[in-house]
Amino acid sequence: MTSSQESQDRARTAALDASLARLDLVTSAVEAGGAKVVLRKPRSAESLICEEDFKGDERLPYWADVWPSSRALAGVLRGHQGEGRTLLELGCGVGLVSVTALRAGFSVMATDYYSDALEVTRLNAMRLAGDGDARLRTRYVDWRALPDDLGRYDVVCAADVLYEREYAALVADTIMQTLAPGGLVLIADPGRAALAPFREEAASRGLRETDALTVLVQPEAASGDLVQRARPGAAGMTSGAPGLPPAHRVTVYSYQLGSTTPPYSR
Repeated sequence: MTSSQESQDRARTAALDASLARLDLVTSAVEAGGAKVVLRKPRSAESLICEEDFKGDERLPYWADVWPSSRALAGVLRGHQGEGRTLLELGCGVGLVSVTALRAGFSVMATDYYSDALEVTRLNAMRLAGDGDARLRTRYVDWRALPDDLGRYDVVCAADVLYEREYAALVADTIMQTLAPGGLVLIADPGRAALAPFREEAASRGLRETDALTVLVQPEAASGDLVQRARPGAAGMTSGAPGLPPAHRVTVYSYQLGSTTPPYSR
């Protein structure tokens, strides 16, 4: 890349960052799979709560926090080879998982129910993933009205999206409509109420669970505070092993569609 191109890229990144000033973005270093990732994210998810959104469908800006499940999923994706492959993230938040996938070589479609999440994800891709912005597409998606032209992907993944019981069937249906033949599904979850129903919904649609990797994610300051206050007891947090600091226990579930072929190699 020429110095002129680098200057242009820095200017584009700075312009996008400035355009998001209303979100009060801060720089936050998080650990994911042994790597430090320095993200731009809103200072406070709680400050972004919109009464109109909540009255409409009880929507809260969960996207603005970096969740333990996204850190666990990003750590798993770091070990995958993404060159020549496509990945769809359901609920991209501030972009930790999507950026990690870009760094691994995937072409990524990042989706969310908040347009601001898509912009922050693009900002982090521009900052952290080199040419990643060229391999990133973003799209506003409501699982209850899934667009017909979303496409199909080699990997479909999501981190901590099963916090409402109705999402079990919605997420399973979305996977079925977006997973390419022979594709891989990765779902990271800390034990939400809709996890068991989702596993049943997935099985009923022919999705075969091929692996379940449990990860202990060490806590970060201010991670998950909003949901703890908004939905007490729903965060699925578990203590780590004796002698370790309290940790979040997250399981990353792998699925394939009714096939006897092994999962994608890492």
